[in-house]
Amino acid sequence: MEGGPEAASKQEFMEFWKRATSSPYIMRLALSAGIGGLLFGYDTGVISGALLYIREDFVEVDKKLWLQEVIVSMAVAGAIIGAALGGWMNDTLGRKTSILGADIVFFLGAIVMAIAPAPWVLVIGRILVGFGVGIASMTSPLYISEASPAAIRGALVCINGLLITFGQFLSYLINLAFTKTPGTWRWMLGVAGLPAVVQFVLMLTLPESPRWLYNQGKENESRKILEKIYKADEVEGEIKAMREAVEQEKQEEGLIGQTLGEKMKAAFSNVAVRRGLYAGVTAQVAQQFVGINTVMYYSPTIVQFAGIASKSTALALSLVTSGLNAVGSILSMLCIDKYGRRKLMLLSLVAIIICLLTLTGVFYQAATTAPPIDNIDTLSFGANATCQAYLDAPNVSSWNCMKCLKAECAFCASTGANHLPGACLAETKEVRAVCGEQKRVWFSDGCPSKIGVLAVIVLGLYILAYSPGMGSVPWVLNSEIYPLRFRGIGGGIAAVSNWCANLVVSLTFLSLIHALGAAGTFLLFAGFSTIGLVAIYLLVPETKGLQFEEVEKLLQKGFNPCDCTNLKIDEEKASTSN
Repeated sequence: MEGGPEAASKQEFMEFWKRATSSPYIMRLALSAGIGGLLFGYDTGVISGALLYIREDFVEVDKKLWLQEVIVSMAVAGAIIGAALGGWMNDTLGRKTSILGADIVFFLGAIVMAIAPAPWVLVIGRILVGFGVGIASMTSPLYISEASPAAIRGALVCINGLLITFGQFLSYLINLAFTKTPGTWRWMLGVAGLPAVVQFVLMLTLPESPRWLYNQGKENESRKILEKIYKADEVEGEIKAMREAVEQEKQEEGLIGQTLGEKMKAAFSNVAVRRGLYAGVTAQVAQQFVGINTVMYYSPTIVQFAGIASKSTALALSLVTSGLNAVGSILSMLCIDKYGRRKLMLLSLVAIIICLLTLTGVFYQAATTAPPIDNIDTLSFGANATCQAYLDAPNVSSWNCMKCLKAECAFCASTGANHLPGACLAETKEVRAVCGEQKRVWFSDGCPSKIGVLAVIVLGLYILAYSPGMGSVPWVLNSEIYPLRFRGIGGGIAAVSNWCANLVVSLTFLSLIHALGAAGTFLLFAGFSTIGLVAIYLLVPETKGLQFEEVEKLLQKGFNPCDCTNLKIDEEKASTSN
């Protein structure tokens, strides 16, 4: 038994490599469509660094936490609209046309952000970019999935996940490249339009999804594409499976209807789709409530919370965490078709919970050991430069750096060790300049800490725990768990759920940090992750190696995690199919 899985893993990997090299068309198709994932990742990562410099250009953004949250999260709001319409677009216009439309909108949004003269224009650009990302987030994995042989489908869909993480890594590189350039954040956000142009050109040379074409009655076109993707002896089997699915759809078409409302009603009345949605939506919502996009959107800010004040250092350390995300995505490609979707998500969540609890302890320790306020040092800057809340406080002897920051002031650290007392000052550019003239470090988001590096290390482990499982698998699961006739609607509902959860998390993160502190916020995410672990255990079946039609039969039968006999049979079927 110990040797069995190892041999199977090697065989599966060799099958993936053999097919990818013998048919470059498959990889070309997957990589071209996967640029949508790169757009998704770039937008997620670039705003984290750009926000640091947007705050410098617009005083109102620097002073208002809610405005920072709006700038970050409006892309998510746009993505919700894009994902909602994406399901209809996929079913009506096709997968390829939907991707092309997403590229156009994304490019326009990038241009608007780059030239934004005021925060409200920047918000409009973020909404447009989000709209494009929302369509691409559900269409790219769907397109790749429908153009992939079942045996390597999971690995190929993971290319989309890999390109998401590569996009995030690229965004941090771009952020670092433009830190000393005039217009910093404008270049960071504007460069996002280039991948959209590249994908638009590449997609013009690629065909529509063979499954969508067959569903539209274009069997000959579909067959020609399948002959490029599948082995010669597999084409007829795939055509037969699609024919059966389409015939069944035609039988039910009178009951399903054609309008969006009729399709929604039919989807929720179909037991297989309903159970698929339980699983798909659960996985997507859990993906967001583990807190991952707070790390992606606010990574440099979190690093500053840990006591690292330098913007360039914070961006560099964020680059490391993004690189680890890419490593985790590669691990996902290697493991998903061996260990399965369900196991990877459960193991990933257990590791995430451990990391979040550790981060809670690290940030709590950093807060309780924050350096004290030196009263004489503070008053030496003058009454106008001193924090007003500090001047009004009846007992300033209890004040430390953390209490100063909570009063919306800043800490001017003494030169030397991190634990030395410092000054609590008004958070203005003028006072900050005076602090800098004395060769002292200015802290406005976090306090000097000896364990700041430890927080960054645990943050990296958190990324490694997330990426191979909860990072890629929910998208793979949602690309294969719905019947063909409901795949666009089902994927759209799940993607909207993902973006709604993303919106809630990104729109409240800075406010939660302000209200609960970093330790309390990460503890809250640990609680959400535990709920997600239980929900996925109860609701998500294994779909590894199964054809779409077999997945539908599995959902119709029903899934019971406590029934070990049925679970073992399902795993054996999946292993045999793979």
